[in-house]
Amino acid sequence: MSGNTATNLQQRPSGRVGEIQVRPIDREQHAALALSMGASTLQTPEWAQIKAEWTPESLGWFDGEGNAVGAALVLHRNLPRTKRSLAYLPEGPLLPWERVVQDPHTWLQPLIQHLRARGAFTVRIGPRLPVRLWSAATSKAGMADETVARFSELSPDTLDERGVALRLALRDMGWTRLGGEDGFAGGQPEVVFQIPIKGKTPDELLKGMNQEWRRNIRKSVQQGVTVRRGTRDDLPLFHALYQETAGRDGFTGRPLWYFERMWDALAPDAEGETDAQRPWLRLYVAEIPGENGPVPLCSSIMIRTGELDCYYYGASSGSHREARASNAVQWQAMRDAIDAGCSVYDMRGIGSTLDPEHPLVGLLRFKAGTGGFVAEYVGEWEMTLAPLWRRGFDLALRLRS
Repeated sequence: MSGNTATNLQQRPSGRVGEIQVRPIDREQHAALALSMGASTLQTPEWAQIKAEWTPESLGWFDGEGNAVGAALVLHRNLPRTKRSLAYLPEGPLLPWERVVQDPHTWLQPLIQHLRARGAFTVRIGPRLPVRLWSAATSKAGMADETVARFSELSPDTLDERGVALRLALRDMGWTRLGGEDGFAGGQPEVVFQIPIKGKTPDELLKGMNQEWRRNIRKSVQQGVTVRRGTRDDLPLFHALYQETAGRDGFTGRPLWYFERMWDALAPDAEGETDAQRPWLRLYVAEIPGENGPVPLCSSIMIRTGELDCYYYGASSGSHREARASNAVQWQAMRDAIDAGCSVYDMRGIGSTLDPEHPLVGLLRFKAGTGGFVAEYVGEWEMTLAPLWRRGFDLALRLRS
């Protein structure tokens, strides 16, 4: 964000309800708050550099004594040729949820007031707050139970009362929950798979995996698979595998320039040095020996923010499946996360289905073999402030597609 833009934002009216005020903050304060509050990459100032088609805004929550108690990255998507926007807080805001659920209006209404004054016609949030957790064993039992079709029908191992209370509060305040039955219809996945790794050794992590995962890791070694850290020059290689994966699995992939922008915003410097105060990206490439040199089989992009390490993009070849290169890449990334002192290795979305005939169940089986757990988050919610402008925005999107 340029200095002029930051100055202009500071001049905009802030939102205030009771003792809580929401107002623009600078990049440095935003970065420090995001790190201290355990933000995902999507709530850091660096993420705004990747989303060039959106206008970023950094916001802070302040109590009656002027203490910073929350933060958010807001991405504004403007209706063409207007100053009206959809305001999106991906996996945000960052707030002390145990306090928010006691009086959500006091914490969320200042956000609404600020964004309304800034010209937002719709506000979309996605609090990174869990609601229910299922162990890998419980998930496996759910897949085997013909009477259970999705996680919402499966009794959880853990219920987070803060997440339950926040969902009820958002509904009572007039927010609308987004997302379809498969858990992927919103901007970010609602159901993800995570592995707790804090204080674990690689051997302890390996023992927690199922027999198939351990066997596949051994197979990858026997087949001669090696995993190396990629550079920016490897992005075309990654993208070729990614396009092959998109064609095989039936989804529309992102263009190469998007990953180049990610690299430029989040990769380590030329000497490989990283800054613990910001998120950083790693590209992994798995290869086997070939007659004309190494043959790439799998490539993945991971992003680490504080103690959270996330698997964001994966790509693989349809050949040499017996080499189990995907297992090899994940295993190397997990060990690197342990070495970096991370608490959680997040394998991201799995969908909400437990139907063994559904294509997404294969993704669940693959990830559940690591021995982690399934986490269902509060999900994404919207509040429309100006319905006419929202309809115009939806029409513009349809005309563009």
